[in-house]
Amino acid sequence: MDAPTQAVIKDLAGRDFLTLLDYAPTEITALLALAADLKAKKKARVPHDVLRGRNVALIFEKTSTRTRCSFEVAAHDLGMGTTYLDPAGSQIGKKESIADTARVLSGMFDGIEYRGFGQTIVQELADGADVPVWNGLTNEFHPTQILADMLTLQEHFGRLAGLRFVYMGDARYNMGNSLMIGCAKLGLHFTACAPKAYWPDPALVKTCRALAAESGGSVALSEDTAAVQGADAVYTDVWVSMGEPEQVWAERIAALAPYQVNAGIMAAAGPQAVFLHCLPAFHDHKTAIGKQMGEKFGRDAMEVTDEVFNGPQSLVFTEAENRMHTIKAVMAATLGAEL
Repeated sequence: MDAPTQAVIKDLAGRDFLTLLDYAPTEITALLALAADLKAKKKARVPHDVLRGRNVALIFEKTSTRTRCSFEVAAHDLGMGTTYLDPAGSQIGKKESIADTARVLSGMFDGIEYRGFGQTIVQELADGADVPVWNGLTNEFHPTQILADMLTLQEHFGRLAGLRFVYMGDARYNMGNSLMIGCAKLGLHFTACAPKAYWPDPALVKTCRALAAESGGSVALSEDTAAVQGADAVYTDVWVSMGEPEQVWAERIAALAPYQVNAGIMAAAGPQAVFLHCLPAFHDHKTAIGKQMGEKFGRDAMEVTDEVFNGPQSLVFTEAENRMHTIKAVMAATLGAEL
């Protein structure tokens, strides 16, 4: 990394990582540069356990494969110990207030990760903690995923500014919100392609359009799948989120079925387009929920077909790996690692 990037990284020591709204474009790009540097070290098997002796707490009120593994492996590579608190292993908000939990954990750990429900919870943790707090996912935002997505695009295209990015499906929650913010901050042209009832919150759209005006990007909303024409990246997420009742399945699937990412959508985007997905994906019947939904509604796949998911334009597994490298960068920077 060059000296200006190193200076930006140094200034991130002690910061929380709750939403990309809190980070300037220069800070986001510096984190991506650090992630790329740490990924190169990892591939070359160059040790970088510069935070040996530190410990972090991982609070998971919602379970995860990628987020847990990313934080645990990244912490181990940096020399840190981890304590995993699953949904049954923490009294946060039950027998102990969030504020008290934050103070207790601050005395034992050097950083705290939270993955769970409302953004107000991780914000309250951050307000009460004396150590950096990292958002592993809330209902509203998923900032570590967006860093992984942007690193993947940067590796593939060699740039971010000016890329055309189309998000297909339900854009009202953490992924639609956070991708729109990330694209607006970094100068990409973002389009949420979905039924109007599934568009992001108008206030956040207004904020992101102002950010895009500064970065040279743009934010658009469309109900027409023709919006994918000429896209550099086509992104989708599951139609039914974790914990949602079966009653919403029929309504959600009926509304979003026209926005499935399939061979026709990718052909309309063009050969230059790549496919991204934050995972897990219901692209076949090889999961219990995927099989249940597929059989109930007579579908081979939900938000993306297996042909696209495992096709030559898909970067989903590189993207999944990049969760670990970008999370490592966030922890290293905010914990003041000397790299």
